[in-house]
Amino acid sequence: MKALLMMSTEDNSLIKMALTVVSGFLSQLGGALIMTVMALKSFFWPPYRIREFLRHLDFIGSQSAFLIIITGAFTGMVTALQGYNGMHRYGAESLVGATVALALARELGPVLSALMVTGRVGSSMTAELGSMRNTQQIDALSSMAVDPIHYLVSPRMVASIITLPFLACIYGFSGMVGAYFVSTSYLDIDPGAFMSGIRNYVDISDITHGLIKAVVFGLIMSMVACYKGFYATGGSRGVGVATTKAVVISSVLILISDYVMTAIMF
Repeated sequence: MKALLMMSTEDNSLIKMALTVVSGFLSQLGGALIMTVMALKSFFWPPYRIREFLRHLDFIGSQSAFLIIITGAFTGMVTALQGYNGMHRYGAESLVGATVALALARELGPVLSALMVTGRVGSSMTAELGSMRNTQQIDALSSMAVDPIHYLVSPRMVASIITLPFLACIYGFSGMVGAYFVSTSYLDIDPGAFMSGIRNYVDISDITHGLIKAVVFGLIMSMVACYKGFYATGGSRGVGVATTKAVVISSVLILISDYVMTAIMF
């Protein structure tokens, strides 16, 4: 009897713990979605924060371009090497260009560029907003009748949504340049066969679907980073914890949403 009571008590505690975790997750998800809707709506309301918007465009886009170019080029190179390794066994070396182009346009370009930007930009957004929350700068904005979401979140979120598709294009282009260089100079693939495979097998829909993914990834990254930073507590340690959580959650959500969108689009 005592054993049954102990088991029922443990089961109840586990159920309560699970309900607490689920309710906390749903609460944070609802808060993040509400912030996102408010930020996207308020961006088009006056006063217009053009200077802040351009500053974040530069930080997210221009200052990330070199990182995207380098990582994209080496991703294209290694994808060409791996593709050749498989295609050579069946005498289909001419399809290496098409394989690399499809991989970069559909998956590698939007996903890896989003993950790189999440590590660089998402962590910075969370740390900056978290520091402002803990030093009461956000409360000071509210006391001066300045909407902190309009001033701090909206420019970051819209800049992320606009910039990620361009970075994905840069990633894909640099990857193709790297793949072309390795394929023609190292693997001895005919340049005409390499380019004809791309023309024959890559459609405009492959590119547009990749750009749609990049838009969604930019929204996810900025939403999680801004929410975690905006409501960070606990001093410098809390800011560090919020930054770590923002990067991890954003990366996981990007990969999950990538699978969902791939299943729907393709």
